[in-house]
Amino acid sequence: MKDRGQSTLPADVYLSFVSSLYGNRQTLFVGMISHVVTFAFVYAKTADPFFLACCAAVVLIWSLRAHGMRRFDRVDHSALDNDGIRYWENWYNTGAVGTTLVLGMASGYSLLVSRDSFAELACISVTLATMVSVVGRNCGSSRAVDYMSFSACFPMVVGFLGLQDFYHAVLAVLILPFILTTRIMANGVRSFLHKAALATREIKIIADRFDAALNNMPHGLFMLDADQRILVANRRACELLQLGDKDRLKDCHLDVVLRYGVRNTFLNAEQSRGVLRQLDELLKGERSRALVQITDDFYLEFTASRRENGGAVLIFEDVTARMRAENKILHMIRYNSLTGLPNRTYFGELVQAALAERKRPGTVGFMVLDVDEFKHVNDMKGHVTGDRLLCLIAERMRKAAGDKAIAANLMGDEFILFFPNENDRKDLEERMRRMHQQVRGSYELDGMTFNVSLSAGCVLCDSEDFRMEDMQIKADLALFETKSRAKGGFTTFEEEMDARYVDRQKLKADLREAVAKDELSVAYQPMFQPDGSRIECCEALARWTHRERGPVSPTIFIQIAEEMGIVSEITRLMIERACMDCVGWPEHMGVSINLSVQDLRNAEIVGVVTDALISSGLKPSRLHLEVTESCLMEEPVKVKAVLQELRARGITIAIDDFGTGYSSLSYLDALPLDVIKIDRSFVRNIAEDARRFKLLRGTVNLSRELGLKIVIEGVETREQLALINQHRCADLVQGYVFAAPMSSAALMDLTETLARTAADTRARRGRHFA
Repeated sequence: MKDRGQSTLPADVYLSFVSSLYGNRQTLFVGMISHVVTFAFVYAKTADPFFLACCAAVVLIWSLRAHGMRRFDRVDHSALDNDGIRYWENWYNTGAVGTTLVLGMASGYSLLVSRDSFAELACISVTLATMVSVVGRNCGSSRAVDYMSFSACFPMVVGFLGLQDFYHAVLAVLILPFILTTRIMANGVRSFLHKAALATREIKIIADRFDAALNNMPHGLFMLDADQRILVANRRACELLQLGDKDRLKDCHLDVVLRYGVRNTFLNAEQSRGVLRQLDELLKGERSRALVQITDDFYLEFTASRRENGGAVLIFEDVTARMRAENKILHMIRYNSLTGLPNRTYFGELVQAALAERKRPGTVGFMVLDVDEFKHVNDMKGHVTGDRLLCLIAERMRKAAGDKAIAANLMGDEFILFFPNENDRKDLEERMRRMHQQVRGSYELDGMTFNVSLSAGCVLCDSEDFRMEDMQIKADLALFETKSRAKGGFTTFEEEMDARYVDRQKLKADLREAVAKDELSVAYQPMFQPDGSRIECCEALARWTHRERGPVSPTIFIQIAEEMGIVSEITRLMIERACMDCVGWPEHMGVSINLSVQDLRNAEIVGVVTDALISSGLKPSRLHLEVTESCLMEEPVKVKAVLQELRARGITIAIDDFGTGYSSLSYLDALPLDVIKIDRSFVRNIAEDARRFKLLRGTVNLSRELGLKIVIEGVETREQLALINQHRCADLVQGYVFAAPMSSAALMDLTETLARTAADTRARRGRHFA
């Protein structure tokens, strides 16, 4: 290493070099003893008092150096700057040079004056032996090496030359390579130490930064070895688990920490095994996160990543606040916000769970209760009073139901109950009648008495035959019978009430026949460029004209098809026919087809789409497939896999009716989507309602940030279209403002008309510029 002086070194490295000079002081003491003994023997041999004086000088210099070293120990090293460090380097060099100068002078004196062979051999030997130690002990200071080499060897060179003998002169010359070698070796050691010191310094800086980052991160962290013993734990982990000093956790097994350290609460062995099982699933990639409930009001969420050596890094955070919020949201989703009773959706889940708990088949009951003339309460006493009365009715119903029935608030003043645990049909009907009697009657509210009458309709069936939709239809039929005959009564469903039900069943049979005979038709609603100049795509819509009833609304027969499980057949017919029609359209136009929940439950839809594309010859890029939020919320893993496979084949994926569900934003970035079709509810009244228009624009901006193409549905007025175009809210517009659904032939006529109009416009512009 080229020596640029100690001043070029960073202060901390410079201090480490100088501190090395003051270390290992036993060698100085041993060296002093060796020097004194040598000079004492020379004095005994020669009786020359000079060597006795050398003994005294060596002892004096060693004493002064020892005193200086003790002073150095007492100095605050952290307060030293380069000048202060250089002072202590010079102090050390002064003592070191003093010692080597005594040795060198003794060697020169023995050659020129004493001329005793033992004195010459002893003095030169101890001097050269001391020079050997210069490399190891004094390499921390380049000046010390130079000064000590010169002060020790120069008097010997003078002594050898002073003898005026050729052979002694050769020895004098040979001392020079010895000095150079010593200097080179010292520089090499110092260079190595310099690099090591810089590396140590850098490692310490990195370690400090890592430690600061690790202990200031908001998440807890455990680094585990292959045996699940903790190697590293950060401060946040100890705070979350209340484990005290993090150093105590080193080499502790994770099981022990979880069982005996968490919030001073002991997890039993089964709970601990459950947590470790979840963490093991994390490490195997079977789940992305593990939510662990430590206590009733303390949740931790873990994520994990494997290490190459078989260990793992666990990161966890306190998600108690989030879980409280989610539970609150879940409660809002599951329960009626006014009455606190389960809503329809959650009621269905509770019913299915109750049926699953039955150990053997039996009779179950379903009852619908409707408050008679409740509208008059709202009209006469106000909605606040009406709401409070509903709360009182719901509370009485909850108490009457107890654990024998499941009560829910269907909507407004309509309640439903399910009775899951009765085996005797007659007893069950009697108990349902008693429940009806207990809930009806007088209610006291703000000093007023309300005589509440409730009409009831019920249905009883075997538990194995229970179907929620069918039971509600039958219970509604019984309720209608009650209201028709005498309000406030109780009616059990009977088969003669089943006209509507039978009619629906007939409609199902007719639909199945229509699908089998390919009697459904397709209408196309165009999606225009925002200026209306060109059609980019058309949505294929299923249409059914019943031979007796006439046109049947898609909302009716599609729902029936889903209930029957034949909606995928309709989807297949729609895909095949739409692909064949689209091939004859202009090249720039595509066709969009809706997929149902049932279509996405397995990968069969991929084969259906592929076959349709092959048989029609339609390019995959011209086919768009639309899915609704309900499709995405059911079995999201399977749905995502199917959509990814379809998209990989070049097909465009669109989300339809965006914004009608509560989970829209959670999957926009997670699923393979290309187009977002904003629901008509976002467009309604945007010309009059500024807040609704801001909501539309916010949704559009979010979608654009995610790189999604935007189609706005349900645009019906020119005012709505003008606002959308003014703020560039849409890539395509679909709605009655441009065109209603039409046949393929009518669509071709419209396309040709638009093309002629565009050509005429271009021609007029050309003449104008000419």
